[in-house]
Amino acid sequence: METFGIRDLRERSGDLTRTAESGQMALITCRDKPLLLGIPFTEELLEQGVTLNLAIHLFRNGVVTLAKGARIARVPLADFIRMLGTQGIPVVDHDPEDLDSDLENLG
Repeated sequence: METFGIRDLRERSGDLTRTAESGQMALITCRDKPLLLGIPFTEELLEQGVTLNLAIHLFRNGVVTLAKGARIARVPLADFIRMLGTQGIPVVDHDPEDLDSDLENLG
């Protein structure tokens, strides 16, 4: 997620536009505090709605946990997991070696 200071917008409006065109959200700050969230206007946004689209984006980029994403989307955790799965977004991101080690420790 790209971050822009409110004072930067005059000189960096092209950067903000390119960020949106690439499908990325942008955080606009004022005095280093979040002020606005720029969400690209996409087909996914229209189909999913703002809250679900935001939750998926934040989870995919590692900003929020699975549970927090479900709360943002205002859906049960199981439904959020299913929604992520239909989009091919993995809900578990473990190194296979770590998983093997964890499984060995259980036995």
